[in-house]
Amino acid sequence: MSILKEIQEALAVLSIPEKAEFFPRFFKTGKGEYGEGDLFLGVTVPDQRSVAKEYYSKIDLKDLSKLLSSKYHEHRLTALFMLISKFEKTKDLTVKEEIVTFYLNHLSYINNWDLVDSSCYKILGRYAFENQKEYLLKELSESEELWHKRIAVVGTMHYIKKGSFDLTKELVTRNLKHPHDLMHKANGWLLREMGNKNETELIAYLGQYYKEMPRTCLRYAIEKLEENKRQDYLKGRI
Repeated sequence: MSILKEIQEALAVLSIPEKAEFFPRFFKTGKGEYGEGDLFLGVTVPDQRSVAKEYYSKIDLKDLSKLLSSKYHEHRLTALFMLISKFEKTKDLTVKEEIVTFYLNHLSYINNWDLVDSSCYKILGRYAFENQKEYLLKELSESEELWHKRIAVVGTMHYIKKGSFDLTKELVTRNLKHPHDLMHKANGWLLREMGNKNETELIAYLGQYYKEMPRTCLRYAIEKLEENKRQDYLKGRI
């Protein structure tokens, strides 16, 4: 049996019918919704991580491409977990570059918020930070594709973890008024994480932009602030 088939069967065995019924609603797969047409096996994330841990070192990028191109959501997420492990375990820059190129070539399959958020900053964001290639994220932030824009801003999570905030602020500002709620949430989330690392940076950014932020973005951004200060922002008293 091929490694690819082993992985697919391992995931199939872990399928939970109740989850398979629930996930399509949770990930908005109905007509006109952001996850339209996606299919689910009903495998939990911890189980997918277990499968990924067992097989990441055994699968090559050719088979990983087939798994990441699957119509099943759990196949794609498990493939990304394995790709992250491959990236994190190697010290070879050539291998890292190959993985980043692979990631960029498969963006069309990284097409829901959990797929984006689980992978982009651990692969693309980290690579961009460590090799001074911010343009990779900046170019995606200018794309017309929602998921590309979300990959760009969430990708800056690695920058925030390292205490670098300028790229996050730039990309949030670029798409501050994007029409989709998923971008409002992503922008607010990254601003909140910046505030967790350095509240002064968040307060300075809010001072300039909070009155024009979409409400969802603002609520996410100020979630961890002291309650009186939160209310001041929500009621426009600052």
